[in-house]
Amino acid sequence: MASTIQVRVDDDLKIKSDALFKALGTDTTTAIRMFLTQALAVNGFPFEIKKAGANPYEALSETELLRKLEKSRNSAEQGIYRDAAEVARDMRAKYGL
Repeated sequence: MASTIQVRVDDDLKIKSDALFKALGTDTTTAIRMFLTQALAVNGFPFEIKKAGANPYEALSETELLRKLEKSRNSAEQGIYRDAAEVARDMRAKYGL
């Protein structure tokens, strides 16, 4: 037996999702089935859920934060760093900004 799930979504979200999944060689219905299957496989969301604007450094103690800053300074002094535009691109991709 198969059940039906109906979900209302914004038209723009549906159009963009349909196009994305088509480009990935599947359809939205199959993508939703994949999501549900993975949720069961991992016993939760199959991806990380974060509050928008969450600060990854908030949980660090002052000592841990100072240690990270010192490591960054040492790397910069050795010429080991990434271009700011590259970092911004990565953050936009990772957090959907």
